[in-house]
This record gives sequence, C-alpha cells and structure tokens, in this order.
Amino acid sequence: MSTYELAPEVRTFYESVIDEGARLRTSADGRLELLRTQEILRRYLPDAPARVLDVGGGTGVHAEWLVKDGYDVDLVDPVVRHVEQAAKVCRADVGDARALAAASDSYDVVQLLGPLYHLPDPADRRAALAEAVRVARPGGVVAAAAINRYASLFEHVTYAHLHTERLHASVSSILRTAVYDGQRGFTLAFFHRAEELADELTAAGLVDVSVLGVEGPAWSALKAVEQQSKEVPSEALFESVLAAARMAEPYPELLAASSHLLAVGRVPAASCG
Repeated sequence: MSTYELAPEVRTFYESVIDEGARLRTSADGRLELLRTQEILRRYLPDAPARVLDVGGGTGVHAEWLVKDGYDVDLVDPVVRHVEQAAKVCRADVGDARALAAASDSYDVVQLLGPLYHLPDPADRRAALAEAVRVARPGGVVAAAAINRYASLFEHVTYAHLHTERLHASVSSILRTAVYDGQRGFTLAFFHRAEELADELTAAGLVDVSVLGVEGPAWSALKAVEQQSKEVPSEALFESVLAAARMAEPYPELLAASSHLLAVGRVPAASCG
C-alpha cells in the first residue's frame, strides 16, 4: 500500500469547499479550460478503444468525454468524494499518483490533469511522473497539466483586489516562490513555468515533449466580465477568447499568459535489439 498522504488542506478543499466538476462545467474560464483540454488531448490520443488511466481525475469530468469518445477509462483519485462521483462514469478507485496500483506497461495513455498542482515538493512530482511512465506502455502517451506560474497575477486582477495589501503580498509570494500555502481561498498549490514543466517530463524519461497553453492569453478578460458583472459572458466574447488561445499556440512567449499549461510526451518505444 501507498505510504503517501494527501496534504490535509488539499483534502479539505476538495471534500468540503469546491465542486471541481461544477467549476469546469459552469464557470466561464472553467468551460474554456475543459474545452481546450479536450481539443489538445484529442490531437495526441491514440484511436479508441485505447486504455486510459486518469490519475487525479477528480469527479470524472474528463473521463466522461473520453468514455463517450470510446476509450476504456480507469480513474484514480485520493478524494473519496471524487471517486464516488466518478464511479458513475467509469471504473474508479481511491489511490495516489505517487504510488499507483496499476501494473507496469498497462495503459496506452496516462493523464495527470491535477496531481502536479498540489505537490510542491519536487520529489513528489518526480514520483508521480515516474509512476505515470511506469504504467504507460512503450510508445504510450503521458499528459500532465500544471497551473501557470503567473496565473494568480492575472486572476486576481479580475476580482479587482490585486492592489490591496493582502492580495499584493500573497500574489507576490507566489511569483517569488511558486508555492501557495493554502491558508485562504485556494489550497496548497505549486505553480509551474512552462520550461520547468517540460524539464520535469523529460527528466522522467519522456520524449517528444510539448507544452501548450490551455486557456490562452485572453482568459482573464472572460473571467473579469463574469466576476465584475456577475453575468454569463456573451458567446461572442467566449468565442473570441477561444480564438485567441488557438492563435497563440505557435508563440511560446505567450505561454506565460495562460492560466494552465498542458504538457504531452511519449514513453520511448521498446528497443528492437
């Protein structure tokens, strides 16, 4: 059995504070994150019915569309509440990204669309990525999401309180240390630079690693409308922000403006010799 423990503030956040599935389905930036994650992953996924392990898969939001696309999905998450919800979508079990129960070389795709957020210790992130590589088949795909280092800077402008002393100090600390302590609002979290995320996947043994911005450079405009007017942003604004995310992809200098990053790599194919 795993000897790892989920940080208590992370467990409390997902058990009692937020419904992650609802966030992705209903908030403007959540819907953008979900749509863009789908369209990016679909470029790299093998044809269905391939086997997918959704590590830290939460309530099954991503597993749901994968199952509809014809994939054979298993989900692992450390939060019991999430697993109970995800079990309505696919096979789901309680587990930790750093010590997976799955057999080696058993999945065509392993995705970590949340675990790296909440592992500020580099050794824990290395363990999670090593486990993903272990259970993926030679030639298989590993995808890992991260919160962008600068996301909090853009986000707290949308709430119109970045200029206050408390938020200025809090966001400055995240920019300086890449870690939020989870004492208020959000939970314990690590914030990646794009090059750091790429380096971590490469160090885990993955090849052909690409890092893409999920929401693109205009997502905070979408969120600002929602936060300031308390209304659903217009479809025209949503489509414009989505177009900006797609147009920004060829320009790595714009990665720093996205809220989330998505890195995709491949496990080296088995040697023939």
